[in-house]
Amino acid sequence: MTLFRRDYIARAAISEPYGGLRGEKSMVGVRDRLEATLARLAARAGEEHVFSKIYAERARAEADAADTRLRAGRPLGPLDGRIVSIKDLFDVAGEPTLAGSVVRHDAPPAGCDALIVQRLRNAGAVIIGKTHMTEFAFTPVGLNPHYGEPGNAIDPARIPGGSSSGAAVSVAEGTSEIAIGSDTGGSVRIPAALNGLVGFKPTARRIPLEGAFPLAPSLDSVGPLTRTVADAILADAVMAGEKPILPEVLPVNGLRIALPKDYLLADMEPDVAAHFEASLAALEKAGAIIADLAVDDLIGRLKEATRIGSIAGIEASHIHASTWLADLDANVDIRVKRPLSVRIKVPLEAYHALMETRKALAREMDERLSGFDMFATPATPIVAPTIASVSHDEEEYDRVENLLLRDTQVANQFDLCSITLPMPGMKLPTGLMLTARNDSDKRLLAAALSIEKLLEHDPEKCERFSEKDHA
Repeated sequence: MTLFRRDYIARAAISEPYGGLRGEKSMVGVRDRLEATLARLAARAGEEHVFSKIYAERARAEADAADTRLRAGRPLGPLDGRIVSIKDLFDVAGEPTLAGSVVRHDAPPAGCDALIVQRLRNAGAVIIGKTHMTEFAFTPVGLNPHYGEPGNAIDPARIPGGSSSGAAVSVAEGTSEIAIGSDTGGSVRIPAALNGLVGFKPTARRIPLEGAFPLAPSLDSVGPLTRTVADAILADAVMAGEKPILPEVLPVNGLRIALPKDYLLADMEPDVAAHFEASLAALEKAGAIIADLAVDDLIGRLKEATRIGSIAGIEASHIHASTWLADLDANVDIRVKRPLSVRIKVPLEAYHALMETRKALAREMDERLSGFDMFATPATPIVAPTIASVSHDEEEYDRVENLLLRDTQVANQFDLCSITLPMPGMKLPTGLMLTARNDSDKRLLAAALSIEKLLEHDPEKCERFSEKDHA
């Protein structure tokens, strides 16, 4: 028996409505694409684990307005008429922001949209709904004991990755064209990689966090999950308040790519290792200069400094100390509450010392990367395991969580920017992750355009899975 794999809306309509950047008119209007999506969502009402809220009527009005502009040849920009989902930690005026939790049902409604939501609306985006997430954006596996989790879009019996779980699945299954998530340790890039998508974590603070439920303000970033690098560039620019235009492509020939040997490349599953090596070989063949880079000592020193607790855990525990953390009976995922309850005991003096250490190590990392355009690792050393394998086995859950976070969290901890691109030909996907210096976002994205073309990934090549694949 073949497991149901979510079908895709026609890719031409998703990637370039009304001809997109070329200015050629498509046969499929925004309202038509939206109605096709809403019909799919209505058909599974009552079993919805991708979206936490669907804005059908407002989205219809936004789609009609976009159709009018596009037919008249007066688009607001390249995002006009694009169907966008937003993670349920961004404020939408008039309703509480749940952040994947039941304890926030009584939270006061937001007085206005989050700034990034305002900017997307002003650019003509059709906001279809809010997507499910792991509680308080704290874990990368993608499970949520309160609302359930969306199955991976490639194989629903597998984890979606998190914490932007619904965001990734919404794009990969075709119910949104662009999704917006947050990334504190990999929460955009991990689910993007595991669902065969592009996921971009910008330099922290480039995109404003106003109206976003906080996890760890020192590490939090807002980023897009998309099918293409071009879409990621455009969404990123709009949210950053910049002009949404595609840069000149940075050729692969001559790119200086570092390979951080040992720790960040350890414990790869065989299929991940084979496709990572194949991707590196393709880059080298195209003229990229690949050289080893030693960073294990920097990572080791930061690990030693965070023995008192992770930066994310300490910041989150102090931010929320007087709310749900203070309530011993609060209905919060034990995998979230237990570690934060411990880290709330870290003295502020110790936290400030930790942040000074982090700042110094980030400077050292920046110096070591000064001779390179980026460094390359797999986004995750493993592909998505089954939900069943991690749901009731805490030891396996911890192992998977640590492996998922290992490589992605480096960008957050050392204040870098990072993008994951699908690696072609994988039965179950993960990504090629490219990470660059602080504020090198535009150069990284320009290079990613050419690398994406070189790898020639097609999401439709991901295979269907039968029950024997879960044996």
